[in-house]
Amino acid sequence: MPHDNRRPLTLRDVSEASGVSEMTVSRVLRNRGDVSDATRERVLAAARELGYVPNKIAGALASNQVNLVAVIIPSLSNMVFPEVMTGINEVLEDTELQPVVGVTDYLPEKEERVLYEMLSWRPSGVIIAGLEHSDAAKAMLESSGIPVVEIMDTDGKPIDAMVGISHRRAGAEMARAILKQGYQRIGFMGTKMPLDHRARKRFEGFTEVLAKNGIEIEDRDFYSGGSALAKGREMTQRMLERSPELDFLYYSNDMIGAGGLLYLLDNGIDVPGQVGLAAFNGVELLQGLSTQLATMDACRREIGQMAARIIAGRQAREETEDHVTLMPKITYGDTLRRR
Repeated sequence: MPHDNRRPLTLRDVSEASGVSEMTVSRVLRNRGDVSDATRERVLAAARELGYVPNKIAGALASNQVNLVAVIIPSLSNMVFPEVMTGINEVLEDTELQPVVGVTDYLPEKEERVLYEMLSWRPSGVIIAGLEHSDAAKAMLESSGIPVVEIMDTDGKPIDAMVGISHRRAGAEMARAILKQGYQRIGFMGTKMPLDHRARKRFEGFTEVLAKNGIEIEDRDFYSGGSALAKGREMTQRMLERSPELDFLYYSNDMIGAGGLLYLLDNGIDVPGQVGLAAFNGVELLQGLSTQLATMDACRREIGQMAARIIAGRQAREETEDHVTLMPKITYGDTLRRR
């Protein structure tokens, strides 16, 4: 019987195409009950040929939950978050759970809207970037009744579970490494802090260590927008024209740091002898540069994997480690001298 493309496919269509009862079709598609291998294959072949996709709304209404995991991140253009998504997918692909992504652009009010829409579908869990949220967003997460994993940051108190790194510690460790190599006249370039709490915390950890050693940042420049190579070149040129005595430049992320490195190399400035550089994130793309940027890995893929394991473990009613702090390490590369 030909299918009328103006209406959605039903179990009856698969039943008629495979020659078995609707109940048997249902058992096969839900992987329930005893069904012979031959019958199972006949039903699955008919469903594939028809393009049938089960309607899970009825089941969701019965359980008050769907097999979706809401993943709420601030950006897709920032290379950090696709790697987090890779980690999440690697774990969830072996389960019935499927991630659904919402993007907030670092805006609290947009995070509220995205979270409201996501939670209205009653997902099986939420993975959300950061520990800082508006009061309305916190209230929704706290009252959702589902697992919530806040990722990327552990400098604070989570609503439920958290997986990430201490950004204050990361900034402090980089400051200690820079000072150990004898650099003292330091400039900082990074994203505007009110919107990027993790960059702010790294900056705080960085400046606290400098202050304890009697050193202040001599110049700084902030920007809003994507983390682009062109932006790094522009900011570096502007800063060195203002403050040519600087001997070290610290960037809040690798992409603007790489832009700064290319500017220095193009202008014949000795790196790391005359000016040293360091950034943050450990972006794999930049490993193709002939001069390797000093950086610190943010453990992005591992964060995604561990967050997904918590959600999957909770659904399977398994015990999970709910507060996980990973330890990133400095990669010195070619732009931070070692002596």
